[in-house]
Amino acid sequence: MDMPFLNAYLDSLGAPNFRAGVNFAQAGCSITPASATSVSPFSFGLQIKQFFAFKEKVTSLLSKGDRYRRYIPQLDYFSKGLYMFDIGQNDLAGQFYSRTEDQVIASIPTILLEFETGLKTLYDQGARKFWIHNTGPLGCLPQNIDLFGKDPTQLDELHCVAKHNRAAKIFNLQLHALCTKLRGQFAGANITYIDIYSIKYALIGNYSRYGFESPTEACCGYGGPPLNYDGRVPCGQTKSVNGNLVTAKGCSDSTEYVNWDGIHYTEAANFHVTSQILTGKYSDPPFVDKMPFLIKPRF
Repeated sequence: MDMPFLNAYLDSLGAPNFRAGVNFAQAGCSITPASATSVSPFSFGLQIKQFFAFKEKVTSLLSKGDRYRRYIPQLDYFSKGLYMFDIGQNDLAGQFYSRTEDQVIASIPTILLEFETGLKTLYDQGARKFWIHNTGPLGCLPQNIDLFGKDPTQLDELHCVAKHNRAAKIFNLQLHALCTKLRGQFAGANITYIDIYSIKYALIGNYSRYGFESPTEACCGYGGPPLNYDGRVPCGQTKSVNGNLVTAKGCSDSTEYVNWDGIHYTEAANFHVTSQILTGKYSDPPFVDKMPFLIKPRF
C-alpha cells in the first residue's frame, strides 16, 4: 500500500515520526483489564488512555507553532483517521490454561462489553472510521496444539484444537453482532468488520496451494517436526532442557512457513492474509468496488 509502518506509542523517546499515525498495540495484551498475573499490563482500556494522552500532547505541540509539525499528525487526522483493532485472542487463549471451554465461552459477553465501552469512548472523542478484525483460529497455533492437542480426539479436520476454534468462532459471532449494533448507534460512523478467521483457516487448510510447505510447524522454535515448538525454549533463546543447552533457531526460509514462533504468523503468511483482506470479500460491509489498488506479490 506504499504506506509507512506506524511507530509505537511507547517508543516515543527521541524523535519517532507519528505523522501518519501511531500504534498502541502491545504483545500479550487483553481487552479485559490486566491482573497481577497478566502477560502485559497494557490492556485495551489503558491503550485508549494512552491514545488520549497522545492526542492531548499533539494538540499542545501544534499550538506551539511549526517546530514539531513534521513529527505529529494534523489535528483533523483524529476525526478523519482509520482506527484499527485486532484484539481479543489473548483473552480467550489465556483462560484455557485454567478454565473449561464452557467457562471461556461464558466470559465472552463480558470481554465484548469492555471492548464496546472502549469503542464508545473513542467515538465520543471524535473517532468515526472503525476497522475491526475478528480473532483467528486459536486452535491452529503450534503453542496450543502442543499444550492441548495431545489427545487426537480433541483435534478437528485440520489437526487443530477443536475447543479453541469453537470459542474463537463464538467470540467472532458476538463481535460481528456488536459491530452491527454499533452501526445503528454511532451516527455518521463507518464500522468495518473483517473475517480474519476465515482467511487464516483457509490458508491452513490449503497451505500448499498458496506456496507454503508447513501449516502448523513453527519456523523459529525447538523440537523439530511436526510442530517444532517447545514452550520451555522460546524463539531466539537458549535454555537448559534435560541438562543440555538448546537454542530455538529460525528456519532457513521463513516464506515456506505459515507460523513464525508458535504464536505469530510469518511475514509471508501475513502478506497472504493482507492480500485476502484487500479483495474486500471478507469484510462487512464488503468493499470490493472501492479498492483503488492491487498489492504486488512479494513472496
